[in-house]
Amino acid sequence: MKSNTISSTEQKQDNIRIFIRNLSIVFAAGCLGGLLNSLMVWIFGFTGITAIFNVQIAPTLTPSWLYPRIVWGGIWGFVFLLPFYQRKYLWKGILLSLLPTLVQLFIVFPLQAKKGILGVELGSLTPVFVLLFNFVWGITAAFWLKISR
Repeated sequence: MKSNTISSTEQKQDNIRIFIRNLSIVFAAGCLGGLLNSLMVWIFGFTGITAIFNVQIAPTLTPSWLYPRIVWGGIWGFVFLLPFYQRKYLWKGILLSLLPTLVQLFIVFPLQAKKGILGVELGSLTPVFVLLFNFVWGITAAFWLKISR
């Protein structure tokens, strides 16, 4: 009887270790996605790609701009714990990238940045760029998850 209790305790500890490992992996995947997303946003602004399309997104690459984007990318990475498309990483990354896109377009731009719904005050094609940049986040995070598991 005692050995069953020990194995049950060991199983619980293993489950906790697995859960903590999964939390760490999805956070790291989201951070990497946030880094690549941010670098893409900066490159598009720096090279004038966004300006060509009359979109006023051209941030300066500074630690104060980059750090919160990486951390938020990691926080958004927790959505990869949702139990669907377990083996279809690319599709899961694309679908989950829609969540931060919706938050950016319907909460951040209009309420925090005061740039209107969809950020249209930055340019009428702003939603397209936000979608593209967040696809980079989702696909990068999904790729990291695929190679790390």
